[in-house]
Amino acid sequence: MANTISAVLPSLYAALDVVSRELIGIIPAVQRNTSMERAAVGQVVTIPVVPPATGGNVTPGSVPPDDGDAIIGTQAVAITKSKYSPVRWNGEEQLALGPAGTYNTILADQFAQAMRWLANQIEVDGGIAAANGASRAYGTAGAPPFGTAGDLTDFAGMNKILDENGAPQFNRRMILGPAARYNLEGKQSVLFKANEAATTDLLRQRIVTQVMGFGIGFSMGIPTHVKGTGTGYAVGGSPEPIGDQIIAVTGGTAGATGLATGDVVTFAGDTNKYIVGTPGLNAAAGNMPLNAPGLMAAAAGGTLVTIGANFVANLAFTPNALVLAARAPALPTGGDSADDRTFIVDPVSGLGFEVSLYREYRRIRYEVAMAWGWGVVKEEHIAILLG
Repeated sequence: MANTISAVLPSLYAALDVVSRELIGIIPAVQRNTSMERAAVGQVVTIPVVPPATGGNVTPGSVPPDDGDAIIGTQAVAITKSKYSPVRWNGEEQLALGPAGTYNTILADQFAQAMRWLANQIEVDGGIAAANGASRAYGTAGAPPFGTAGDLTDFAGMNKILDENGAPQFNRRMILGPAARYNLEGKQSVLFKANEAATTDLLRQRIVTQVMGFGIGFSMGIPTHVKGTGTGYAVGGSPEPIGDQIIAVTGGTAGATGLATGDVVTFAGDTNKYIVGTPGLNAAAGNMPLNAPGLMAAAAGGTLVTIGANFVANLAFTPNALVLAARAPALPTGGDSADDRTFIVDPVSGLGFEVSLYREYRRIRYEVAMAWGWGVVKEEHIAILLG
């Protein structure tokens, strides 16, 4: 069969130019999982996670030590969404626009909006997954970072968390929302000084490449987290040791809804800001889960637990911490009623959008589609810069 969609390829590529200018920073910064192309929507694929290594003293003997076993952990990733955005025209509508010559322009804009909608959906989901799966947070909730001129301690604070967690020293990424970008551009004049920054890219072209080891990106998908409503939590009667991720708690005025997944919590006497994991609080057992690596300082029984305020979750991570599984929506054996299909790759996000053509009764319908899912592979390699 002839490639019947080729007539609209110029419109598709014109639309691609528009999508390429969208603020998408999370998608290009993470790893992809191509082995999930055969996974159905809702089907869980497990990714192995190797635990930290241990060792011992070398003691000569007749046989080597009887050790070396490890419990290999797993993280679950699933294709969770399969969505499309339609574009449809009938013959009369096309004919009405014929004399003006604007049909192809309008069609290109419609394709642009369809791809933009899908890309933004994926970007937002990635931001939420990263924020809910982060290890710890730094900064002040409600105050966008980089707000003090000449002060780059927000970069240092994020590096400190990733360093303590053993994250790779290279290829770290920081993805900022609009408010953080505003302060970075408006107050950090050191980044504009060519003799100190060794570049005029920010001043001339609004380009920030790397600062203190972070590749900088910007996103409209940076999430805003609304905290749980509980108060009055405290560590249970027994002390919780360093590294513990399941914290026994008592009290709390809002029960099972008091702690939300992704909340920032602090323990009296400990300056670290921890992230509450899923499912927040198991009311029956009185357990509060923390994302890895868990407590950085021991917490005695009765220690007060405080839930932080609402915040914007600017993100810092290494690419191996997050995985995006993205593919075209599945087709039945033998195909469906589409006359033709093609793929357009967005050079900014790297995603391939599937474009399908359906010929209906006196009208034509295009469909731009994508299926995707996000997973957190390494919580220790994600941190939140509060805003």
